[in-house]
Amino acid sequence: MIRNKLKQSWAEGRATINGWLSIGNPFTAEIMAAQGYDSLTVDVQHGALDYSMLLPMLQAMRASGVVPMARVPWLEPGIIMKALDAGAYGIICPMVNTAEQAAEFVSYMRYPPHGQRSFGPTRANFSAGANYAAEANDEILGFAMVETAEAMANLEAIAATPGLDGIYVGPADLTFSLHQGRLAPGFDREEPEMIEALQAIVAACKKSGKIAALHCGTPDYATRAIAWGFDMTTVSGDSRLLAAAAQASVSRFRELNGKPATASPAVKSAY
Repeated sequence: MIRNKLKQSWAEGRATINGWLSIGNPFTAEIMAAQGYDSLTVDVQHGALDYSMLLPMLQAMRASGVVPMARVPWLEPGIIMKALDAGAYGIICPMVNTAEQAAEFVSYMRYPPHGQRSFGPTRANFSAGANYAAEANDEILGFAMVETAEAMANLEAIAATPGLDGIYVGPADLTFSLHQGRLAPGFDREEPEMIEALQAIVAACKKSGKIAALHCGTPDYATRAIAWGFDMTTVSGDSRLLAAAAQASVSRFRELNGKPATASPAVKSAY
């Protein structure tokens, strides 16, 4: 089986950068895969796509050698196993709030005797190389998302879950939940209590030998997160990068031609 290059990077002490795909299009995925990311995650939860687009997007990413991953919509065995069968080398599962849910998630990720994953790796049999059945348990990554006050209360128990590879932090939902909606959701938190929460997650991961991952909006914040001890950071994503580049281009044109740019309210609210 083709080895998971993320595991090798972390074993060598190197932090990795993950890209984010929420536009359901294989060409967009192929373009992003050619930009030098260590891994790319197809967002089946909030992205404008479903399984019928996930598989061709994974196919489009294959030539680049980037590690393909998927965020599933929920803690549900069918889509977790189906995403793995499509060739995902890692699964990010949202809203894992207890150690029991984390253990349930792990069970869907692993073949017996370490879990209850059903065997039928339709595409993975070809895309992942030979001996998939015997080696998948060791190569496939499972990340539980900690993004609620309940999950923070159960943080150490979640991090200690056998078979779980890491914790992926969704800062928007975590901020929303910890502050009961008083603070707007978003990335790159500067509130002292949020930074304290992020550092507590890193500490829990280090204590249990798990990977700590964080969704960020900018490379600058991702660099700070790595200094705190995060092993993987996601920096923005396809839709936001497209909007930012287009807006910068239009703004520069308007500046040179004497008319200020006016982004739509939808674009402004995305940042």
